[in-house]
Amino acid sequence: MEHLRQDDPALIGPYVTLAGLDARDGGRPVPDRRYVARSADGERTVIACVPRADADPARWAEEARQARGLSVPGFLPVAEAVDATHGPGGFPWYAAAYAPVLPLPAALAAHGGPLPERYVRALGAALAGALAVAHARGVTHAGVSPSAVLLTSGGPWLAGFGAVRAAGPDGPGREGPGHMRPGHEGLGNVGPGGLEPGSLAPEQLTGGRPRPLGDVYGLGTVLSYASTGHVVPESAELPAALRPLITACLARDPAARPDAARVAAELGAGSGPRTNGADPRASGFDPRATGGDPRASGFDARATGGDPRTGGVPGVARVPEATVLDAAFPVPPPPRIVAELVRLSAAVLAAELPISTTVPTARG
Repeated sequence: MEHLRQDDPALIGPYVTLAGLDARDGGRPVPDRRYVARSADGERTVIACVPRADADPARWAEEARQARGLSVPGFLPVAEAVDATHGPGGFPWYAAAYAPVLPLPAALAAHGGPLPERYVRALGAALAGALAVAHARGVTHAGVSPSAVLLTSGGPWLAGFGAVRAAGPDGPGREGPGHMRPGHEGLGNVGPGGLEPGSLAPEQLTGGRPRPLGDVYGLGTVLSYASTGHVVPESAELPAALRPLITACLARDPAARPDAARVAAELGAGSGPRTNGADPRASGFDPRATGGDPRASGFDARATGGDPRTGGVPGVARVPEATVLDAAFPVPPPPRIVAELVRLSAAVLAAELPISTTVPTARG
């Protein structure tokens, strides 16, 4: 967690911000400004997100609303989404029930470098499975990047839903890599939606509509980053066993990329034994067997407050521990990542609400 700065919002809706989720100095671009926050009565802890300073608030709020309506295992389970652009706070926000998470860049920092190949395979299979479910339902994530991946002890969450769509309408007017709006020169070299230019599919950089195979390109950059520490590395840097698949995901021609279900199948086949014999093509969830409804997996975000793995944090209700997602993820995180998750959990438990709060704008 990162200490709050003067330009961070003290309040996000009914929640008091406790800390930033992402590294500020030298960190990678992130699609949202993400915080750990707690209700004023101390009863509920959440991951709360607000738009970047260079975002279109209306488009961002619409994507947050859409994310709240989804129930896709592996996507960050958004429980609340409020468009308060014209309200007292002056900005939209969304929140998900808190669980200890590490953004993928922070996980590599905690581990001390690229992640083990077996874990990368399991990570990729889980993310590809989540995307396959979404794509089968006609949903394109449009924000897959290393910073959009949040690691938990039971598997990854994919955040940043709709980041490219939130950046602006389709067409050549969409801002390309490295674009800097006047007054926002300190935000770093970023592409549309606050994503790293290298994680965006070529067709999206030129204004094309986000489509499922663009998500696959983003997934390729996630696998590249997890394996090497670079979003678009030299081919020789990639692990030999993963090189053909990652290279295919990063093909400039969308038609040359595999679909998400195929990626999940290939990665799942080599990620190790599963505890429940689940199909690796969807990390334990097969949309064909359930009519495409992820609620058939036993996880309904509406029934759990949006988090299948909560418990042990003030204000977060405990729910049954066994879920399809937990059972299907076959590889535990590396020990240093587990230790960092434990440290973060302890820090959140120990965090105290400020005696008094003010309400600076989240626009900075």
